[in-house]
Amino acid sequence: MARRVDPIQDRQRRTALAKAAYQAIYERGYHAVTLADIAAEAGVSRGTLMYHFGSKAGLLTAAMQRFTRTMTAATRRALRQAATPEAKLGAYVENQFYGVENTRRFYTVWLDFQSAASHDTALRNVQHEFLRQTHALDLELARLSGAAGADTRARQLRALVEGLSLRFVADSEPDLDAYRRECESGARALLGLRTGET
Repeated sequence: MARRVDPIQDRQRRTALAKAAYQAIYERGYHAVTLADIAAEAGVSRGTLMYHFGSKAGLLTAAMQRFTRTMTAATRRALRQAATPEAKLGAYVENQFYGVENTRRFYTVWLDFQSAASHDTALRNVQHEFLRQTHALDLELARLSGAAGADTRARQLRALVEGLSLRFVADSEPDLDAYRRECESGARALLGLRTGET
């Protein structure tokens, strides 16, 4: 008789394994990380990883899907909870630079993922979905200064964030508040908002 699988426990296990894969990617690099590395990080056997994901590629794709969904969901929630344009701008900036270690880990993995996606169709699909979702979030902020030209402003906001993120990863001792201030002042300039404007 086949063992019955509890779908909730199965989903929780897959989530935990995807988190472990994300951490292992951060520590070792996307191309260098192995199933053995991820299994050690998760405290499970390689067979368990294969059972849940079928292959290293399947596991890494699932890890990147979880990683991108978590980031966009957190930003979306913060924007929805903010009641004023000023609060939305603050929430947006804080979610781009969310703690030194979290920010370094996020953008380090993201840069590795971008590189890998250029050679992998499954990852490219995850990348395109992430870009679609982040553009929707950027567009929500861009519309604070009107509908006209909002699409262009949204792309410029993303360019601002990604440029600062590259510098953040390369910075041996990043000052989180300084990066937030730069991001906020750049976003204000793009949106035509003055400090304290509501």
